[in-house]
Amino acid sequence: MRFDRLDLSARGKARVYLGTIVGTLFCIAAAFAIDSYSFETGTWQLGEKPLNNFLIPFVLAPPIFYFLLSKLRELSIAHHELMNVAATDPLTSCLNRRAFTALVDGYLERVEKQQDLGSGAFLVVDVDHFKAVNDNYGHELGDEALKLIAVTIKSSVREIDLVGRLGGEEFGVFLPSLDPARTAIVADRIRAAVSSVPFTPHGRPHRLSISIGGTTFDSRATFADLYRQADERLYAAKNAGRDRVDITPYGPGVAA
Repeated sequence: MRFDRLDLSARGKARVYLGTIVGTLFCIAAAFAIDSYSFETGTWQLGEKPLNNFLIPFVLAPPIFYFLLSKLRELSIAHHELMNVAATDPLTSCLNRRAFTALVDGYLERVEKQQDLGSGAFLVVDVDHFKAVNDNYGHELGDEALKLIAVTIKSSVREIDLVGRLGGEEFGVFLPSLDPARTAIVADRIRAAVSSVPFTPHGRPHRLSISIGGTTFDSRATFADLYRQADERLYAAKNAGRDRVDITPYGPGVAA
């Protein structure tokens, strides 16, 4: 096993092993130190049975340290899983609205404090005629369609991009550090990917499509600001016939 691949995080097994070894060595060293120091003479010398200073800690310390560190690891894993559950939409495995909003606002606030405004984009994605999918095939297959669309959206963006389910059949995509000129290209790639994904409820092909509204930014903004403007562009895309993208630069004065 390569050392650079060891997981020394609080959830890693390697941390338990390493902690057990270090803890045992510390106990052995402490046993020798306590047994070898004479408070009467203020000198150091080996005790009558120095082997015991090694054997006793070697026998007792490893199981104690291993047990305690394993329990701490289990607690860390449980905490991590709870955090994931709290932040993840259970159906699509995207971020839920609360976590998505917090992460986007956190990013925007951090960038503003660093006075490095950078650029990026915010997209609102809505599934076209999704009610018809539920009505014709049932909610179970409607859920399968949503999961398929979520996977397709996530596979069409970068690892650093955020994808969240905002509610119902609506998704949000946050694209930090993206050249505004590329936003329409990325958005249309998402639209085309969803349009071409195979969805065959009851063995019958059904074409899925999405409408995307978005806004690019290179100035101070908040989640609420970006969502409001992207949502306006989404309605414009739907009113223009659906299965299309409508992107505009962010600005308080931009009309719907």
